[in-house]
Amino acid sequence: MKPQFRRCAIALGITLGMALMAAPVTHAETLKKPALDAIVAAQAVPSSTSFAQFLNQVAQQNPGVAPAVARYAQGQALQGDDLVNIARLLGLYTRLTQESQVLASVEQMVELPTVRDAKIPPHEHPAIVGFGELVEKMSKDFGLQFRNVDNRIFEVTLPGSGAEEFGILTHADVVPVVPAEWVIEGRQIDPFKVTRMGDRLYGRGTIDDKGSIATVLYAMKAVKEAKLPLARSIRLMIETTEETGGDAMKYYREKTKLPEHNIVLDSKYPAVVAEKGTGAIKAFFADVKPDAQQPAITAMAGAASSNAIAQTATATIEAGDAEALARVAQKLQAAKDGFVDGHQKLGKFGIDIVPGAHKIDIKVTGASAHGSRPEEGVNPVPRMALFVQQALLAEGEKPLLQGNQYTDAIRYINGVYGLDYFGNALKLAYADDFMGPLTISPNFIKAANGQLEVTANARMPRGKSPEQLKAEVEKGIAGWSAAAKIPVRIDYTQGNWMARDPKGAWLATLLNIFGDTTGLDAKPVPTAGSTTAKLMPNAINFGPAMPGKKYTAHNALEYKELPDLQADMQMFTEMLVRIGNLQQMQ
Repeated sequence: MKPQFRRCAIALGITLGMALMAAPVTHAETLKKPALDAIVAAQAVPSSTSFAQFLNQVAQQNPGVAPAVARYAQGQALQGDDLVNIARLLGLYTRLTQESQVLASVEQMVELPTVRDAKIPPHEHPAIVGFGELVEKMSKDFGLQFRNVDNRIFEVTLPGSGAEEFGILTHADVVPVVPAEWVIEGRQIDPFKVTRMGDRLYGRGTIDDKGSIATVLYAMKAVKEAKLPLARSIRLMIETTEETGGDAMKYYREKTKLPEHNIVLDSKYPAVVAEKGTGAIKAFFADVKPDAQQPAITAMAGAASSNAIAQTATATIEAGDAEALARVAQKLQAAKDGFVDGHQKLGKFGIDIVPGAHKIDIKVTGASAHGSRPEEGVNPVPRMALFVQQALLAEGEKPLLQGNQYTDAIRYINGVYGLDYFGNALKLAYADDFMGPLTISPNFIKAANGQLEVTANARMPRGKSPEQLKAEVEKGIAGWSAAAKIPVRIDYTQGNWMARDPKGAWLATLLNIFGDTTGLDAKPVPTAGSTTAKLMPNAINFGPAMPGKKYTAHNALEYKELPDLQADMQMFTEMLVRIGNLQQMQ
């Protein structure tokens, strides 16, 4: 303990001890949102203020916590409500004094474009390596233990007194971006730099997961500096391949024993005890070389990754015959307004037709969303497919486009998925009462190696096994293929759903922290998202997305709201102290 901190602590203990002997104090109650908000409103806390000084100020205004503050100052063991209040006040102190430092660290992390590159193994990617170096420096500066597990997992540990430990899992990798979609009020912004507008912090990874990584590191720092004893160690594990299958965690599990209980900071509050299984339905269509003179689709694009709903979908039609191309443009323009007006009930979107020299560009603009939450977006990919098919490939009319892999893909998207994302076109719709419905949305389009790939993101709830759903999807697509006379090759991988037993002291503790801090309802919840919690024993997600708000991870214009980041700082810090001192996790 630093001399000045020791002097403050001794003085605080003497002062409060005398006050307690002089007058009886009512029984302490745990501080809840109204009291916490009042402390924030009443306190002007410079970053130079020590935790002991902060506690002294709070105790003078809140006599009910004075006994706990005195015991902490005198180095006594804290239990029950005393431990809760000191942990809660440490969280508040961290929020009030460390915000600028956390924001600076988030900015550094976002500037590292930790997007997977097919040409480089993730553990050799310069941005991943650089991220590990940044975390190592922060860990050493904070007096925490650091271990680099072959650039797959970056491990930070705050030791406790016992042999047991609990794990905290996050991830440093992020999904790709479409730079042209990162425009706010006509201003182009860099997705790999934090741009603050009001209370929103825009940037890839701000909410998924770099904001959480910076926050929990500062929470660990706060607990260490406050010298609060921990009965069990805290092991932070930063994954580097979560967005692309979790290979790094699988590698790590073979080399390291995992904690028996784990908390994942990669989903939503209050606490997630069930996750849908993630699947990728890849359809491949062989390239067909068109006549360069006649109109044909020569390019299509959707989301930057299969687990995101795109903001925009595009198609390019080319032809050497100017008159034939003009007829296509005329037909598209004539069909556009009626199509948009006729399909707005399912979500607002727009279509732009841009004729050029020997080509026409079609752009459909919807609303981006996380791939697990298609209901929060408006997917432009199936809307573009339906528009093109109705305008240029209508049944009973002479097609205005040459048939090729792109027209096959358009018919496939319409026939197998349509504008519905519940699997109704394949007659597969079902739902679980707690976890919600099956969702399937075609998101990703890529031309490579002589074929066109269209990938749909599937989110499977409890009620079927991966093998059963996979067989049903493949049978349905095979039936469509035979009827449409369009050959298609399917590569479908489907992960399983996860459901944890929603009991135990650690879950009750997380719910109590969330409820008392926010004043919101605190019950276990499911998520359509899929995290590496599935790869961990006894893993529960705790944040960072707030209930009732759109989850902007994987979105164009991903952002984290500053008040939510402040709440994370407060709750993560309290979590470390309280989970770290539970007598039994279950």
